[in-house]
Amino acid sequence: MTILVLGGTGKTGRRVADRLTSLGLPVRIGSRSATPSFDWADRSTWAAALDGVESVYVAYYPDLALPGAYEDVRELTRLAADAGVRRLVLLSGRGEPGAEASERTVRESGLDWTIVRCGWFMQNFSEGFLLDQVLDGVLAIPVADVPEPFVDADDIADVAVAALTQDGHAGRLYELTGPRLLTFADAAAELSKATGRTITSIEVTPEEYVAGAVAAGVPKEEAEGLTGLFTEVLDGRNAHVTDGVREALGRPARDFADYARAGAAAWAGR
Repeated sequence: MTILVLGGTGKTGRRVADRLTSLGLPVRIGSRSATPSFDWADRSTWAAALDGVESVYVAYYPDLALPGAYEDVRELTRLAADAGVRRLVLLSGRGEPGAEASERTVRESGLDWTIVRCGWFMQNFSEGFLLDQVLDGVLAIPVADVPEPFVDADDIADVAVAALTQDGHAGRLYELTGPRLLTFADAAAELSKATGRTITSIEVTPEEYVAGAVAAGVPKEEAEGLTGLFTEVLDGRNAHVTDGVREALGRPARDFADYARAGAAAWAGR
């Protein structure tokens, strides 16, 4: 009855694994540092990670929208079916055409599937690539003031765990958002209010963003991929909220202001 959590050390995967463990369920972490190891870049590691597994949480690194993701998810899904896996829960991207191909291959797998489709995580401001900018007090983003319904990674994890462990979620696509739209300037204002610091948002060119990210230690390919997501997905296509959290869990999604207040200590400043 083992559940494999791919990306089990990442923002959502870590939360999913912790929740499953607290339920007393056997969990296998899918990461390069685990035993057996799992590496998206090394397909020879996949079979051992899938051995004896009943359900899989699939969080693809670095992003389903990037080249090669569909081919990897297609092969993983095939191997999972051959290994006797019964259920797949795919973390997908909201408004990402490249992610839709991976969604299709999961739907067509013959396995019980659930798709958890999400946009930008709130936790990108506290655990991800925006943390250093928040600490510096300036969000330098290669996009204009386009609103986004930022979603809480804890809500994502709760939905994923329900889909992995409960009946009634097979064959469902849950599109998850927060309860309201915020621009990055709005998010900066919420963070300022929660922390008592002044945090602002400015628009930079894609080239300036890549250069800054590389200077901060982000690999150039990953920085360019992030920039592509900014400029492609944050064009207004996702500027609407959904009720996916309530559909899956029967409760409302967490608001950004609540997230900011709860995590204010993470942005104590430098």
